[in-house]
Amino acid sequence: MRLLVAVVLLTTAAVVCADPPTVRAQRTSEPIRVDGVLDEPAWATAEPAGGFRQRDPHEGEAATEATEVRVLFDRDTLYVGVVALDREPDGVIARILERDRIMTQGLDNTARFAGDDVVAVTLDPFLDHRNAFLFATNPNGAEFEALVTDESPTLNLDWQTVWRVAARRTGRGWTAEFAIPFRSLRYPRANREQVWGLDVERIIRRRNEDTLWSAWSRAEGGLNRVSRAGHLVGLRDLPRPAWNVELKPYGLEGFTRQRAADGTIPEQPVWRLGGDAKWEVQPGLVLDATARPDFAQVEADDQIVNLTRFEVFFPEKRDFFLENAGIFDFGTRGSYETPPFLMFFSRRIGIVDEGEVPVLGGLRLSGRAGKQTVGLLDVATDAAFSEPRTNFGVLRYKRDVGERGYVGGMVTDRRTGGGSETDFGADASLWASSRLNLLGFATRTTRSDGTSDSAFRGAAEYSGDPVYLFGEYLQIGPEAATGMGFVTRTDIRRTTGKAQYTFRPPISGLRRLDVFAGGKYQTRVDGEPQDANGFAGFSVGLDSGDGLSVTHVVGYTVLDYGFDLADRIPIVPGRYDLRDTEISLYTSPNRPLTASVAASLQHLWDGDVSAVSGSLALQGGSHLSLSGSYTRSETALPTGGFVAHVGGLRAGWAFSTRLAAHVYAQYNSLERQFLANVRLRFIYRPGSDIYVLYNEERGAPGDPRALVSRGFAVKGTWLVRF
Repeated sequence: MRLLVAVVLLTTAAVVCADPPTVRAQRTSEPIRVDGVLDEPAWATAEPAGGFRQRDPHEGEAATEATEVRVLFDRDTLYVGVVALDREPDGVIARILERDRIMTQGLDNTARFAGDDVVAVTLDPFLDHRNAFLFATNPNGAEFEALVTDESPTLNLDWQTVWRVAARRTGRGWTAEFAIPFRSLRYPRANREQVWGLDVERIIRRRNEDTLWSAWSRAEGGLNRVSRAGHLVGLRDLPRPAWNVELKPYGLEGFTRQRAADGTIPEQPVWRLGGDAKWEVQPGLVLDATARPDFAQVEADDQIVNLTRFEVFFPEKRDFFLENAGIFDFGTRGSYETPPFLMFFSRRIGIVDEGEVPVLGGLRLSGRAGKQTVGLLDVATDAAFSEPRTNFGVLRYKRDVGERGYVGGMVTDRRTGGGSETDFGADASLWASSRLNLLGFATRTTRSDGTSDSAFRGAAEYSGDPVYLFGEYLQIGPEAATGMGFVTRTDIRRTTGKAQYTFRPPISGLRRLDVFAGGKYQTRVDGEPQDANGFAGFSVGLDSGDGLSVTHVVGYTVLDYGFDLADRIPIVPGRYDLRDTEISLYTSPNRPLTASVAASLQHLWDGDVSAVSGSLALQGGSHLSLSGSYTRSETALPTGGFVAHVGGLRAGWAFSTRLAAHVYAQYNSLERQFLANVRLRFIYRPGSDIYVLYNEERGAPGDPRALVSRGFAVKGTWLVRF
């Protein structure tokens, strides 16, 4: 810690806090046609915001192409007009037409823009400098929205609301016109003039140039840095709906076929009704309710050959659990690893190894109340498989500290007729400076049989440029398995650290060179050594967008109990040396054909364990998207070995921004299993959808071509606002 503080003091330059840029919203009484053409007179008289600066490649320099932003509003809607000038309009890249594909989540859990030119807008209506709504589009007018929570780079990419956008290419670049109903936002209900946080980001993809109106600093910037946003003024007398209630019923009809124990595959009709409701109890605080929710449109999990001794972590994809999901984060997700400790993991609700457990209903109260962030979740599931009827409860509270930090707590409770599991804890995120974040948590887990234990963590992260430093201490007790969370491994004490330095030498074509090193030392809680390793590596990023990363790890691991690798190869207890070389290579996303390759070549368990994966993606114009992935896993150990192949193929066709079809097919040679998922989605009006769904699984024991299950359904949702 002394070394960390010393380096921070030596590398932190004085930060001059200039006043944030400001733009005034103009009220309009004339109708605005959302067509991407800013030709209404109100646009010409609105105050423009410009002066965009580069975050990359040349921090702080003026953007190579000018961008102008104007804001209008009427009694129902906030309008944002963007003029993205470009001296080479034919060089503008726009291959995405379908909704929800402008951003993706990387392996390090951070959100990234895909391969198109993009304009993105963030709004912080409560000016809390932590949380924001994000809306983005490309020159095709594709829609994308997300939520920023506590300035985390891990955005909630699955959040959706009702809004519209249109874009047009012009001889001078392109324009975009956002129309965001005030009903789709949360904001103070004061009649006086309000000040909102606002930032706008523009990606010029052919140059891989990232520019922002505000928050353009590499170390302290980016759209997630809500505290560094500019200000939007002039908003007053905003609408106050009498009820502010949304209802979204659904209906589903179809059939399923499931192989029975006697080998027959009977067909069963499926017919369901249910729905969701939403009520803004007070400004910024929303109560959601769901009754017999259905998640038929959710895509199947990726097939994975597990080459570790720990549970595989799959991300949440179900709608009800995604909105405001960041509020319920407690613990640590780690980076480039399975999350070590999460006190709440929503996939524990309604999903078991055997399949889906019916969710009877649930309530969620979440949002902001003054300087507090609160979250309350209560969900009941029916009895299914070996699981009894169960009630899941979560209570989350956070209090703002300073400009960006917080202190908080969480309680989770899982109850069945046969017992209960209750966990509680406190956590904090405090900013010692604009770049140094101090984090920690402490929890206590308890069960009705009297078993209890604890877990706690302390960490410091210095996010500077060119220096990055991280240090962490984590302890998880032997019995600290949470009732509603995700714990990779119990009975550990772990100390980890990483240091990175970024070079930007004046070499043609080279944008950055990162050199990093670090390590981990892990014991049992009683001090018995378990794991230790050190790593070093580098990554190279080119101006073209192509990149390479190489990491080498040397260490050891101690196995106290045996296990079966991939449920096939027995691994006996003992001490094992570890050598691991990890290589990744990727091409720029601005090309119509992109590729990536990643390899992990390990010497472990007294043998060799390797996994080599690759992907290839083609964006054929604005309508067609094709991608394929392949992973070859191989083990050669004294106790046995295998070679496994996992392949996946995705094909999509976007008929328009409202209608798209997808096919996702996977094959796992180790399980001799084939899965296919087909989905057609039609957004017949914002917030209301029709889905046509088909799923199939093959690979019964003894016959890899035998049908295991098949399902077909048509589902419709209808959004009504009061």
